[in-house]
Amino acid sequence: MRNRAKCKLCGSVIESFHSTDFVECKCGEIAVDAGEALRCAAKDWANFIRVDDSGKEIPIIAKEENCNVKPLDNDKPITKEELVSMLSEMAKSYENLPQHAMMQPVTNYDLASSLLLVSEVFKSFLR
Repeated sequence: MRNRAKCKLCGSVIESFHSTDFVECKCGEIAVDAGEALRCAAKDWANFIRVDDSGKEIPIIAKEENCNVKPLDNDKPITKEELVSMLSEMAKSYENLPQHAMMQPVTNYDLASSLLLVSEVFKSFLR
């Protein structure tokens, strides 16, 4: 199946053709990415419609996965243990990527988030 979708808001039909092809609709509500990997994104999944190879529209059912990541409470200082735990979780998430994803270039967003986290870990040990 091709990685195609239609936006209910602007009516754009978009398609991602290869592993580094990120495409958004005209209004930025939905996106498809990574060609045959069928990755996709939406600000509101109610506005995302999958389009099959014959052009048939397929409504989707979006389900949230249970995730053990908790939002940070900015009023409370982060402990050293929490920072080290965050760094370990980040490393595990990279280790669990599929082989084709491991071969993709790292973005500056990936690098920046990694460096910020490592920096905070080191700062916490200087306090």
